[in-house]
Amino acid sequence: MMQNLQCNFFFLLSCILFCTTLALPWSQSREFNQAKNYEGSSDFVDLQYHMGPVLSSSPINLYIIWYGNWNPTHQSTIRDFIYSLSSPAPYPAVSDWWKTVRLYTDQTGSNITGTISLSGEFYDSKYSHGGSLSRLSMQSIIKHAVTSSYPRALPLNPNNGLYLVLTSPDVRVQDFCRAVCGFHYFTFPTIVGVTVPYAWVGNSGKQCPGICAYPFAWPKNSGRPPPSTNGGNNIMRAPNGDPGVDGMISVIAHELAEVSSNPLVNAWYAGDDPTAPTEIADLCMGVYGSGGGGGYVGVVSKDRWGNGYNVNGVKGRKFMVQWVWNPVKRRCFGPNAMD
Repeated sequence: MMQNLQCNFFFLLSCILFCTTLALPWSQSREFNQAKNYEGSSDFVDLQYHMGPVLSSSPINLYIIWYGNWNPTHQSTIRDFIYSLSSPAPYPAVSDWWKTVRLYTDQTGSNITGTISLSGEFYDSKYSHGGSLSRLSMQSIIKHAVTSSYPRALPLNPNNGLYLVLTSPDVRVQDFCRAVCGFHYFTFPTIVGVTVPYAWVGNSGKQCPGICAYPFAWPKNSGRPPPSTNGGNNIMRAPNGDPGVDGMISVIAHELAEVSSNPLVNAWYAGDDPTAPTEIADLCMGVYGSGGGGGYVGVVSKDRWGNGYNVNGVKGRKFMVQWVWNPVKRRCFGPNAMD
């Protein structure tokens, strides 16, 4: 009886939150509307812990749902980034970047885990819910992925599962490119069967690279040309050769950091309103290196071909991921920091 009451209350609360905001969004466009970042130490950031869980159970079993028509080369790039989160690489590494995320703890003092395992993939190449999706559609897509007999259903893991829905460049998503590049939330038991955290990120390569793939493409209305395949028209050449995918990887990093530190919207965030929280990556949007902010990415590296990056990954990969808020240093921080 008590369990049912708690479940009903939790679902009612989640409905209120979800219907109010529909998700916790990430949009690079905010960087150009307001220089809201804190590369330097700041006492104005009121990031607080609200007593909820973080993803401390090891490992995080990550399940990717590839929705739409995906290029295998792009899938390989994204997989290598996921592998890099828990694998050694030359400093500064993706795994070093994740160490800042790991500084966040729950009320028992348990840190976010350092082990993220790619535990399953589902290929929704038949666009099970069409080519135009609402935010709430993501939960139905997860439901389809864990119940479908073809090609092979993902496990429904309420203990330490995390579901990542990635949409191909031709898929349109509610508010994508206008207000969000990605978001995270948790599933409703009435749709999926259990409560599990999830995130969605879209490939902006064809729809809005200047918003969601910055700094690899100029923002719209900047007077600059769209990205070219050889990188000649781009602000900074993408380290893995595709502005949409390389931009997507930074958004994936952003969402993984926030869903790990605030999976049920009751853990780490700033502000008094849980329906519109400012989370650990929101505080550092557009900051990729020392001195970053206001449209300047900061001091980053370039490889021998002139491609920009700030962290190293497995198989010699290089990636460009935004910084996150370091609760110890009380500022945005990444392993490529100059101090």
